[in-house]
Amino acid sequence: MTGKTVGPILISFFEDYLKVQKGYRHSSVKSYRDVLRLFLLFVAQESHCKITRLALSDLTFQRVLQFLKSLEENRHNHIRTRNQRLAVLRTFFNYLASREPEMLAEAERVEAIPRKRVPPPETFFLERDEIRLLFAALPFQGKWALRNRTLLLFLYNTGARVQEVSDVRIGNLELGDSPRVHLHGKGDKWRVCPLWKETAALLQNLLSTELTKHQPEQPVFISSRGRPLTRFGIYKIVRRCTRHIEKKRTDSTPLSISPHLFRHTTAVHLLEAGVEINVIRAWLGHVSLDTTNRYAEINIRMKEKALQACEPPIGSEGFPQKPVWRDDLSLLQWLESL
Repeated sequence: MTGKTVGPILISFFEDYLKVQKGYRHSSVKSYRDVLRLFLLFVAQESHCKITRLALSDLTFQRVLQFLKSLEENRHNHIRTRNQRLAVLRTFFNYLASREPEMLAEAERVEAIPRKRVPPPETFFLERDEIRLLFAALPFQGKWALRNRTLLLFLYNTGARVQEVSDVRIGNLELGDSPRVHLHGKGDKWRVCPLWKETAALLQNLLSTELTKHQPEQPVFISSRGRPLTRFGIYKIVRRCTRHIEKKRTDSTPLSISPHLFRHTTAVHLLEAGVEINVIRAWLGHVSLDTTNRYAEINIRMKEKALQACEPPIGSEGFPQKPVWRDDLSLLQWLESL
């Protein structure tokens, strides 16, 4: 087993592999950083040495297992968090194996660690009457009234991720006859999302104020300091503007309305409007259609319409219990002849 230290290859993993080869965005790199920081601190504690003295030989399959166990038992992390951190460690160990062949055996064993099964998280969304109540209660007067109204309508219109909204610049907007916005999403991918005329009008009003300079690289949504709103800043605005909306989970506990809940709302309302599922996938920037399909699962109104479409036979109160093909003599005769 190699006695090389961890530092050089860790720097190469972040600076070359994640940033250059994979092209990960800053938020993704930070996620990897947080996981590996926790893991290396854990390994240093278990090895009784400083983190700067750790060798590659200290990064073992057994340490990964102990780390995952510690996440659940000591840090009380959710299984989904445990699985996400396992995914990061798999990526890191695969990179180790590509750079240091003697780490291949450990990387293979880490790759074989199974993800724990966990039920999918509950997906909540705002009903249409809740959306109307929300925008009816927003103030029209005040220093930030226009910005907040535009921000919330933009979230509902586009279904954009909160980081995508934070990254929107004036140059990404086209507010002409066919208004649209270019969103920079996960995996360094761009997509175009159409804007309602009302959204475009609010954006034009927002950009015409003295709060925003008319330069392509200037942020659309700014803070009181003139800087782009951060993810946490957007989250606080959404929380503050939706205090009057009482939303509860299935267990009756209060549900905090977040920017991502607007994303779920957009998806469900597009589905209810009859928009094709592949269009919704492109609208939201989903890589896999499976991610988009889950919105069809949670929409009870769509299921009710499907039930109404399956009308029971006259004189019956449910689905037919006897398959209709059993009454078709020609079909039965053909089957018997096989």
